[in-house]
Amino acid sequence: MVMRRLRARRGASTFGCLLMLALLGAAAYYGYHIGAIYLRYYELLDDMRQQARLGAQVSDDTIEVHLAAQADSLLHQVPDFRIHRGGRPGRITIQTEYSEQVDLPFFKHTFTLRPRAEEPL
Repeated sequence: MVMRRLRARRGASTFGCLLMLALLGAAAYYGYHIGAIYLRYYELLDDMRQQARLGAQVSDDTIEVHLAAQADSLLHQVPDFRIHRGGRPGRITIQTEYSEQVDLPFFKHTFTLRPRAEEPL
């Protein structure tokens, strides 16, 4: 008698499984699009840090041209890079600000990102 009840209920409801798969799919879809914004941010930040490490050997104009080309390939826009040298001990600071917009179903947001790299000279 107990075995008959177990067999009758097996597979009777898949709504919970379908709901979980839909939530997992939505999280992956949103995570992919939003994660791409942060991936580009970290790629640009890494390049800014590399240019800051080379700051003692390279001029500001060369750094700015390189970063503008990198930003154009990553972001399809060229933000204004501010390069500052000074302080005691000597430091180089590279910073910028740009925004990216994501337009997804039920979610529209503009992310304002401010990467900053600082290294000793």
